[in-house]
Amino acid sequence: MSSTTFSGPVTSTNGFIGTLVNPTYTHTPTAANATASLTAAQVATGYIKSTSAAATTLTLPTGTLLGAALGAVQGTVFDLYIDNTAGASIVTVAVAVNGIKSALAGYGMGAAAGLLTVPAGVTGQARFTLMFSSATAYTFTRTA
Repeated sequence: MSSTTFSGPVTSTNGFIGTLVNPTYTHTPTAANATASLTAAQVATGYIKSTSAAATTLTLPTGTLLGAALGAVQGTVFDLYIDNTAGASIVTVAVAVNGIKSALAGYGMGAAAGLLTVPAGVTGQARFTLMFSSATAYTFTRTA
């Protein structure tokens, strides 16, 4: 039998880490039903919902504005969900200054990683990931 000395608080569950469970996130939708430049506060909610009958383009904020709203630094990763299930036309997402579309679409992963359109109806959901390379610049990738 061995002896171990610890300093500081120690927690044990018979020497094993408990069951890890995937967390569930619930977002309050922010409406964006017409072509517009989204505010950093809207994007910071993490969930944009469109019910527009017309084609809509949503332009993301600049890297500077969005970085400030999220308290971003190099290495910050943020997921943004676009929900167009109640819409009747396509939603297109556009990046602004210091928002760079990921290079992933140019490689073997196919166009899905670079796809910036979200269809209407039951398949009209998308997840985009923003990875900050600094407090004022992000790379934008479709991840679902």
